[in-house]
Amino acid sequence: MTRLVAGLLYLLACAFGRLPWPVLYRIGDALAWLWRRLDARESFVARRNLEIAYPELLPQQRDEWHRAVLRTTARQFLETLRFWTRTHADNLALIRETSGVDLFDAALASGRGLIVAAPHYGNWELLNQWLASRTPISVLYRPPDAAVGEAFLRRVRADAGAQVTQVRAEGASAVRQLLRLLKDGGVTGILPDQQPKVGDGEYVPFFGMDALTMTLLGRLAARTNATVLFAYCERIGPEPAFALRIEAAPEAIADPDPRVATTALNAAVERIARRDPAQYQWTYKRWRWRPAGSGQPNPYEKTPA
Repeated sequence: MTRLVAGLLYLLACAFGRLPWPVLYRIGDALAWLWRRLDARESFVARRNLEIAYPELLPQQRDEWHRAVLRTTARQFLETLRFWTRTHADNLALIRETSGVDLFDAALASGRGLIVAAPHYGNWELLNQWLASRTPISVLYRPPDAAVGEAFLRRVRADAGAQVTQVRAEGASAVRQLLRLLKDGGVTGILPDQQPKVGDGEYVPFFGMDALTMTLLGRLAARTNATVLFAYCERIGPEPAFALRIEAAPEAIADPDPRVATTALNAAVERIARRDPAQYQWTYKRWRWRPAGSGQPNPYEKTPA
């Protein structure tokens, strides 16, 4: 039954993916309007995150950013349905600019192993397809709560074939698998701004407020001497077009002190997010978990009216 439902969801995604770009974007804009109208989860979380990350904004400016974030988020969702159900060659043709590819090629040639840190900025599914077009890669992911959701993700990402291995982010077995991969000169992709489980990270500043941050990336880099690069596919212009950006990570990201490493990690992600705040995933509850004993409330809990 799980595979059947996942297959039906894939057919629905295919139907959306066949729509012309202008139609997709109009649907996305309507979805963003509905989120705001209903004060849906996406709208509430984005507004709260902007209050935390950009307290200096005037109310009118924050409201404009809020609209832009929701519009971009809705469009990104529909873009991804298209990318999942179209050929990779068609999708990659939308990458009109590149920078830092020489860093990527040099890291592959070094044979030291490569960690690609891909923040939730721009369209990371298009980035995954570009990476898979260049090298076999193991992608660390957190499985959805529902079995149908995981089956669907495996289906839509299956077109990369043997080039992509999906590694469930589940405890010591995932760490051992990635350590072996990197020591053998392989490549892994990690979303560095995804919250780890409580106890598996450090609380360090992100946009001025402590956020639970993964230590895994820094530990892998320190133990394997692998190269770490940041990468993202950034939207450019009004038409569906993207720029692939690859950048060197700060050296401190592999520091044996987890606080030093995670602080460097968050600073790098924050710098990328500030390039165009509308392209960052502000609908994610990045500050949900608070340090034990701090007395700080969950900022996403709505106070009674």
